[in-house]
Amino acid sequence: MRVIGMISGTSADAIEAVCCQIDGAPPRLQIKVLLARTTPIPPDLQRRIHAAATIEGSDVESITLLDAELGERFAEAARSVAHEMGLSSDHIDLIGSHGQTVWHAVRDDGSVAGSLQIGNGARVAERTGVTTVSDLRSRDIAAGGQGAPIVAYVDWLLSRHESRYRAVQNLGGIGNVAFLPPLADEATPPLAFDTGPANVLIDLLMTLITDGAASYDKDGAAAAAGTVDEPWVAELLTQPYFELAPPKTTGRELFSPAMARELLETGRKRGRSDADIVATVTAFSADSVADAYRRFLPRSPDEVIGAGGGTRNPVFMARLAAALPGTHVLTYEDLGYASQAKEAMAMAVLAYETWHGRPGTLPAFTGASHAVPMGAIHLGRRRPG
Repeated sequence: MRVIGMISGTSADAIEAVCCQIDGAPPRLQIKVLLARTTPIPPDLQRRIHAAATIEGSDVESITLLDAELGERFAEAARSVAHEMGLSSDHIDLIGSHGQTVWHAVRDDGSVAGSLQIGNGARVAERTGVTTVSDLRSRDIAAGGQGAPIVAYVDWLLSRHESRYRAVQNLGGIGNVAFLPPLADEATPPLAFDTGPANVLIDLLMTLITDGAASYDKDGAAAAAGTVDEPWVAELLTQPYFELAPPKTTGRELFSPAMARELLETGRKRGRSDADIVATVTAFSADSVADAYRRFLPRSPDEVIGAGGGTRNPVFMARLAAALPGTHVLTYEDLGYASQAKEAMAMAVLAYETWHGRPGTLPAFTGASHAVPMGAIHLGRRRPG
């Protein structure tokens, strides 16, 4: 089947879309990425999305209208991918559209009450004519799971090694890990959870420091120009989230714009330059990954496979490698895939599995009571396949 997968991440700066050829069934699922495309989200829309992801900046009307507007934009992203490949929508079998997360409601005990993604899947199906799978987290949450990390099952299908223990680490806005025992080890259970912040606080700080002129630390330049406040890093790692045992998930609700403003204020009170603050928060974000491994993984991984925007920040990646001595830190490119396209590719795989009535997660990853298909199906003009 020819499947388009789409997602907008925590930063809400772009829609990532891929078209994949997917065949077979687990454990012999075959996937080939045919085209990957990034569609930038205009700054004004990005600001409205970020406002909608806060209690003080949102209301039911704004979220309802954004849901419809983003549905149109996701539909256009899918049509653009098909057009770039020289295909009509009739030549696309299925779309998996994650949409844009605006709220992930975590209870005080760490369980998840619900998770809201906008980018109306019905509009995607209506505008493209292609059967669309959306609302990819709700079923797992209904079964008692976290609804995340949503890509972990795809890592399980595609990234296990014959003999090496791997940690596939997504470095988007929020970091999440899928610990994958090798195929030769049937006794060690897999594990997945959100490790904490990856780029989210760095991005928020850069927006604040530059008054919106920069939304991320390009090539880690700001962090490279600063000096890390190591005692402050150690202090930041004592936050309660890091002590919670998996399954656990988090988001901008915790690692929020308010936290970024507090970090900037605190850093300046400590006599630190803005570059020092970015360097320190970059170190903290990288160390939070290594700290999560030491706390919760059943053993040190032989390899860490990094994916997402954080892999393009050399300061972040160097700090992560230094914090994991004895572990080989790689990127998704080393497995033959594009880091930037990983999550969109996962949405394509989840849609494919849902259409075939198969689960899209493991209870060991999300904490659900049982494995469930992920997503709601909006039928298109013709039957997929």
